[in-house]
Amino acid sequence: MTDKKGTLVADLTAEDFEITEDGKHQTLGYFAAGDRVGPELHLGLLLDVSESMGEDIGFTRTAAIKFLNTLTDAADITVVDFDSQVRVGRYTQREFARLVERIRQQKTEGNTALYDAIGVYLDSAASQAGRKIMLLYTDGGDTRSALRFGELLDLLKASDATVYVIGQLEHQTQSNKGTQRSILQQIAEATGGQAFFPLTAKNLDVVYDKVMAEIRAQYTLGYQSTNPAADGNWRKVEIKIARRDLGDLRLRSRKGYYAAYKKP
Repeated sequence: MTDKKGTLVADLTAEDFEITEDGKHQTLGYFAAGDRVGPELHLGLLLDVSESMGEDIGFTRTAAIKFLNTLTDAADITVVDFDSQVRVGRYTQREFARLVERIRQQKTEGNTALYDAIGVYLDSAASQAGRKIMLLYTDGGDTRSALRFGELLDLLKASDATVYVIGQLEHQTQSNKGTQRSILQQIAEATGGQAFFPLTAKNLDVVYDKVMAEIRAQYTLGYQSTNPAADGNWRKVEIKIARRDLGDLRLRSRKGYYAAYKKP
């Protein structure tokens, strides 16, 4: 949530929001603002270590470790590193040294199973209760996954993770840059997150400041749907600011969810 100058707005209350589902008003039943009363935070870290990342792997290692040193209050960190294969591990804050060592030892080889890696993370995070933030480092070019892009977007929409992407596109061909940027933006925006494309490690401080500020200012809203149908259909959710005196605020959120499905 930002004002028209791009400044984050972190002091709203439950009464300041209106929620509709498929055009019907919903009653807010749960509200938390940032870290003040918010649920437990779980971090997912996805590292592209495929051959195409060869020129950027040093940047990726530095970037990932730098972020982990910035966000130290996550209950745990799920790491997924991927090339032609996908490998996943979960670490507590007590195992931070092991986690950093794993990142430092990464070498690049093979193809890029990007979509499968995100799918593996979402599956592993499904049982976690609380807020889920996923940070993805990649050049965006999937060359290996069994999962298709449209299927991945459906999984992202069905998940409750917020995705932030650090895209390293500097060594992509000019013809590929636009395509990969669009793909990574769609991945992030499907979850209410954002994609960033820093050119150097120095730019990471600005990016991380934005990501951390968003995490700290994130609102968590919950409600019991007035639609009891367990039909598995997509439900469009709109969140608006109820107070007119707050001016022109820009709100970024998930666009909806898939209802539970119960076989008749």
